[in-house]
Amino acid sequence: MAFDLQSFYQGVERIFEAVAKSIDRGVPSGEKWHKMLLDQMAEDIVGIRPAVISMETREAVDDFRKFRHIARNIYPFNLDPMRIRSLVEKLPEAVDRVCKDFSAFAEFLNQSNVGT
Repeated sequence: MAFDLQSFYQGVERIFEAVAKSIDRGVPSGEKWHKMLLDQMAEDIVGIRPAVISMETREAVDDFRKFRHIARNIYPFNLDPMRIRSLVEKLPEAVDRVCKDFSAFAEFLNQSNVGT
């Protein structure tokens, strides 16, 4: 379960990185770049693009970002089963929000030809 939860966020983050590289022209760097990238995706960049995700989606996926960090940086036997259960219960809503926001952003890209 822990692997699946961290994989969900890694997949979302790969899309964020692609947007940051091709449209925003920059991926954050430094120790907190994962958090900064998530924040960047929830912001409009005036004259370039709307927010990729809503603030509600940002909040919904932030726990998965934090968990990804924990799961990758400590031994799996130290993971809290209740935390995993909580994230599993939150996953359907987070996936729905991400899919809705990505679809809206894809529509923006189709209409504007940004990044081409």
